[in-house]
Amino acid sequence: MTGQRRGFIESARDAGVEGGMLDRLIVEQRDYFAGRGEAVEWTIRAHDLPVDIESRLLAAGFAPEDRETVLVGETAAMAGDPAVPEGIRVRPVSERGDLERIARMKSVVWGADYSWVASDLHHRLAADPENLVVFVAEASGEVVSAAWLEINPDTDFAGLWGGSTLPAWRGRGIYKALVSARAQVAAARGVKYLQVDASADSEPILRRLGFRAITTTTPFVWTPPVRGDSPGAAG
Repeated sequence: MTGQRRGFIESARDAGVEGGMLDRLIVEQRDYFAGRGEAVEWTIRAHDLPVDIESRLLAAGFAPEDRETVLVGETAAMAGDPAVPEGIRVRPVSERGDLERIARMKSVVWGADYSWVASDLHHRLAADPENLVVFVAEASGEVVSAAWLEINPDTDFAGLWGGSTLPAWRGRGIYKALVSARAQVAAARGVKYLQVDASADSEPILRRLGFRAITTTTPFVWTPPVRGDSPGAAG
């Protein structure tokens, strides 16, 4: 995937090659993004094969970011009426202006430029509006939190993604309300399970709601070199 904040690579559980062939596969992907002058993330799950894929990514110049826990919960158990905190309004959005407000909020939360989120969500909603539902939580018209639901067609699963809340509004139950709102949509569509790649902050909340851990996921990121340096090659 290209054209977002950085590129993205996701492989099957088993890459299907090992040793020198795996090294070449990794370098080919890295060099493709090097040619674009674009950083790229390759997400690895704890149960992925071959077992040395992480060390080979490291050898090719990829660096690990914070590990997340993959949690799964039953949709029906999460789909109760959202307990929306007083003064907060939760609603689905699709207009470009609302998506830009989400991007500005995320930029504040993460201290980085997330303006690309507006275009990404806008294009995806236009391409597949049935399987992407975006929610905001507002206080006096200000977007204080946002998250979205991605339904995976022809499966029993939907993903909960994008959850971000302004620091001053955390600890009030907004994240939980957004989980419930998205679960209601998923339940109405007959989705049995919800999946989340949870940060250390959100994992305790989700576990209290009944989600269970099944694996972990770690993003390995390659960033283009500066001043004409060439990317290192795997041995």
